[in-house]
Amino acid sequence: MTSTTTYAAPRTYPSLRAAWIPLAALCLAFFVEMVDNTLLSIALPTIGRDLGSGTTALQWVTGAYSLTFGGLLLTAGSVADRFGRRRVLLVGLAVFGLLSLSVVTVNSAGELIVLRGALGVAAAAMAPITNSLVFRLFDDKALRMRSITVMIVVGMSGFVLGPLLGGTALAHVRWEWLLVVNAPIALIACIGVRLGVPADRREDLTEDALDLPGAGLSIATIGLASYSLTSGVDHGWLSALTLASILGAVAAAVAFLRHERRTASPMLDLGLFSSGTVRGATIAQAGTSIAMASVMFGLILHFQYAYGWSPVRAGLANLPMIITMLAATPLAEWLAKRHGHRIACLIGAAFLAGSLAGLAWGVDHGYPAIAASMVALTIGLRIVMTICAVALIDAMPANRTSIGAALNDTAQEVGTSIGTALVGTLIAALVTTRLPAGVWSSTLVASFFHGERITYALLAVVVGVIGVVGALTLTDSHSAEEHE
Repeated sequence: MTSTTTYAAPRTYPSLRAAWIPLAALCLAFFVEMVDNTLLSIALPTIGRDLGSGTTALQWVTGAYSLTFGGLLLTAGSVADRFGRRRVLLVGLAVFGLLSLSVVTVNSAGELIVLRGALGVAAAAMAPITNSLVFRLFDDKALRMRSITVMIVVGMSGFVLGPLLGGTALAHVRWEWLLVVNAPIALIACIGVRLGVPADRREDLTEDALDLPGAGLSIATIGLASYSLTSGVDHGWLSALTLASILGAVAAAVAFLRHERRTASPMLDLGLFSSGTVRGATIAQAGTSIAMASVMFGLILHFQYAYGWSPVRAGLANLPMIITMLAATPLAEWLAKRHGHRIACLIGAAFLAGSLAGLAWGVDHGYPAIAASMVALTIGLRIVMTICAVALIDAMPANRTSIGAALNDTAQEVGTSIGTALVGTLIAALVTTRLPAGVWSSTLVASFFHGERITYALLAVVVGVIGVVGALTLTDSHSAEEHE
């Protein structure tokens, strides 16, 4: 009589090498959801020509994903804590893959925007859970922090590599394939998670009720606020539609805050923000994403429209960011240990604001000036993102680290939505609402450069203020355990 043995993943692993299957699967899941933030950005000119879209519609092709992704992260974390983290992640991966395949049926910008929003919902079921699960793969604190470092680097790589991968692919296939390829990647990640991540135990889950009204109100707040910017350009800032959008956003925000204070199981426990570290790290993280999203969106238009570069060349233009992102890791660690979180974050914020000011000058001084600003931007991003992630997790109770990860991701996605909306709106207001195909006239290029100068100068002030305000509430902690 023969017996069969069912493979079961171990509860924890003694090293990163021993956990390579689940760690690689979780990193792959995190990579695909982050790369999808920017993967289509390189194809925006192509999409605009194929679907007859203007700048505001293209803004929503990227913004819809960030909007639903950011609005549902905390709710997804709550669902996972109740029904099982691995189970929810597997469902999210499956839905993400299937939705990506459906892009072949898209025939209009509106349909693509709806699809991107739905993909954001599926991705929200993946992001905080991947971070939470990778943390639970290890008992050793140093291994936990090391694994989180790997996830941060992978996530940033996905965000920055999106245009490069997309541009390379566009040289050989139609833009729809940029989403179709998500399906096999999601399948591979599913297999790795199923094999290497242990199933949830009942005692590790909670019975907290889901805060669906809070999720709806948060999405309404961000969505109406973003739409009011678009409406102001399209219909006028004093039009009934624009004013209604602004008032609706304010009302939704007030209702959200009141609901979160009163409900027994809030989506976002506002008491967490009584900690200056939590408040400051969240604010600063939002600032980094405003800077990153605005530059990624704006420079794609700059390279392909104003310079007339191919998608591949425009994607390769992001190489300074990719190289600097990896090279700046030791700098972030050194600053934290030498000067503490507050000073390190202030230095990072100075790099962010300085890079945007440099872009305001450099957009009509050629690619070398732009590349130098991209390097400065990436140094600032790497410093602030790393410092704030460590500070946020350190400030959380031991049993609330998954909430910290979700809050960190939410701040970044809200910033991405705001950054994309600001650039799309300002370019539309200062230049044109419909970018013409083909070679631009010298007059239009000059107008575009003028609009960029104003946009990046304004963003330098906004991001600088946000970064400084966030940094000043951090402590002088010299913790850099994420890299130990």
